[in-house]
Amino acid sequence: MRISDLTAYAAEKYRMEEIHKWSDFPGFSVLCHPETGKWVALLMRRWNSDLGEEIESCDIKCGYGVPLRPYITSPFRMQGDRWKGVAFGDGTEKNVVFSLLDKAISEGSPSGFKIVLASQLPPKENAYRETPLPFSSPSDKPPQTRPPERIREMRRLYEYGRESFESRARNFYKQALFMKDYEDDCPWSGDFVCYFPTYHDLTTNQLRGYFSWRKNVRKGNYNPISASAAYIYIYELLNGVGADSPSDVINKLKAFDEGFIGAGYGNDRMRQNLRRWMFEFAVIKALPNNCAANLADPDTVKRDISISVLKAPEEFCDNEIFDALCSLSGKKTGDSPVVKSDPARGMHQFAEAWKAARFYKRDEKSLFQLCFGKKVTRRWHPLANAVYYFGKMPPDADYALNPCRNYRCRNGIWSVTSYDRQYFDLEFLRGFFRRTDALLRRYLKTGKYLKENPEDEWAVPFILDVIEADKNALAEAAKPEITIDLSELDKIRADSAVTRDSLLTEDETDDFEEPPEPMTEPEESDIPLNETQIKILRLLLSGKDVSGILKSSHLMPSVAADSINEALFDGIGDTVLLCENGVLALVDDYIDDLERLLGGNSNG
Repeated sequence: MRISDLTAYAAEKYRMEEIHKWSDFPGFSVLCHPETGKWVALLMRRWNSDLGEEIESCDIKCGYGVPLRPYITSPFRMQGDRWKGVAFGDGTEKNVVFSLLDKAISEGSPSGFKIVLASQLPPKENAYRETPLPFSSPSDKPPQTRPPERIREMRRLYEYGRESFESRARNFYKQALFMKDYEDDCPWSGDFVCYFPTYHDLTTNQLRGYFSWRKNVRKGNYNPISASAAYIYIYELLNGVGADSPSDVINKLKAFDEGFIGAGYGNDRMRQNLRRWMFEFAVIKALPNNCAANLADPDTVKRDISISVLKAPEEFCDNEIFDALCSLSGKKTGDSPVVKSDPARGMHQFAEAWKAARFYKRDEKSLFQLCFGKKVTRRWHPLANAVYYFGKMPPDADYALNPCRNYRCRNGIWSVTSYDRQYFDLEFLRGFFRRTDALLRRYLKTGKYLKENPEDEWAVPFILDVIEADKNALAEAAKPEITIDLSELDKIRADSAVTRDSLLTEDETDDFEEPPEPMTEPEESDIPLNETQIKILRLLLSGKDVSGILKSSHLMPSVAADSINEALFDGIGDTVLLCENGVLALVDDYIDDLERLLGGNSNG
């Protein structure tokens, strides 16, 4: 909360202007009582050079019975125990400070009055003369309109006492239930401005106008009305008045957003409040997860989803990981020439780099923790700036919006657990993205080369591993593939059998016996070797040099020996090929086995 919120409230409710009394001290100003002109608040603004920001505070003459709050202190400048100090900041509650000003106005109002009789007439005219008083005749009196009985009964339900925000909400809830079906036929007129408005703040004519307007809204007809009065309708729905279920509350608030605010009768601030309240309502009423997710702040949801992806990248595809890196590091998706030149390959390499680097540790923290910290839990105040009556203590509850954000209620107190932006080190994440981009550009020879920051040197080994894996994948893909169509062999055999049968006579057919299948050498299709490996073995069986085929196939001798031994191990059960000082040689014990396997020592 800021001083500007208090001065705006004072101006709208009491027509009080902030007065700057001292030209030499522009940071000091006062609010004066609208009737007595006496000070009710001293406002102070001062610049704190250490913090680099303006510090705001005020003294309010609100008397005794002030609620205990950490931001309410003894007065900063004024003297006397009727003055209280207020320090403004993020934790300062508007409704509490507004109530202090209301209290100051109420206690500062004159408690009595005096009547002064005086005459400015000449002495000769001081004699009494009979003069008709206004409305002396019954026919001259304006007609008296009696408030509808329902409204009179509703007013009697109001319980006076300590004017806390909770009691104000309780009174509103009780009156709203009583008036849930009431309709009127009196058009709205006039202005109405009030913070946290309730029925109690409206005059009788305004109440009649509001209920007439509400009747049309419930039929889907949205007409202009004061924004403060429109808030009363929103508060009714949040409290379940005018709706059949929590889901129906959300649907009718959405309809109000579209029909009233969408028509230009509301403003952006009302829409922001409405959407925030719909999300908070969905959580505390445990509506389906997708309902709350659709109502939540889009930026918050997007950030949570991106964090979830980077926390468990193995569960997501390359483009999701790359989009999460871009979203959190502030980079535009696809801006890198690595991705522009080949989107699928570029995003895959960025994703693989993150998967590899996430095992990096510094000061006992993983890369993920270095970038995003740990989940933190803080108090959560749903519907705190709406007139909402919680009633009895809500039951304990747990609500997971997504893997990174959980809401929890224990003993009526709500809290939220999430990754908090104030603990993020996004510069660390940007350093990883920048160094990955730089090394991939050099490897792929694309785009302008980036200047490398020494602070990002930690990421280099992980990125180089990804580059090496990419090189190996390309080499493997470049190897020739041998495809043998066995279906053609079966067809040839079938055709031969048909030809044979057609050449035999009936007697020959009776005497013909199918000869047993001759023992054949194994087919090359049955050998677990590729064409290059078969040629290498046949050359070695013939005693010829294999350096030429190794060179043309881009194979290292040791790699060729390992691959052939691995392929034949299941059939022979031992090493058949040795590599010593870059020279391949067959193991003598298995030469016969290899000749039988390959059908002789021909080099093909």
